[in-house]
Amino acid sequence: MTDGPRILVVDDAVTVRAFSRRVLEADGFVVDEAVNGIEGLERAMAVPPDLVIVDVNMRKMDGYTMLRVLRRDPVLRDVPAVMISTESKDSDREQALLAGANWYIVKPPRPEMLVEAARLLTGRPPGPEGAP
Repeated sequence: MTDGPRILVVDDAVTVRAFSRRVLEADGFVVDEAVNGIEGLERAMAVPPDLVIVDVNMRKMDGYTMLRVLRRDPVLRDVPAVMISTESKDSDREQALLAGANWYIVKPPRPEMLVEAARLLTGRPPGPEGAP
């Protein structure tokens, strides 16, 4: 499974990172993890991913700030990004899109929604009908 698209999951909750890793690796993605926006940027700059999945609320650097910095980097600015959060208001979604997110998912994500977003944003075809 080392040849699939690379996804960087940036979330301070170990359970969310583990869930995302399990779901995405089962679909053939290669998953890397970071615990906050600073570590996420460092990992992305070291090895640019094909997609980033970023939590909003994290210590040291939140997801909005991380995406704004990512979008200013010439190498990383076009990397698709999914913002994931417990916040479900339209204004939260708008703020994520303004920060540079391509997709917004409210926690807890359904596995098929996570896979669908990852496939769409990395250019992988959808699964068989009824499956992610």
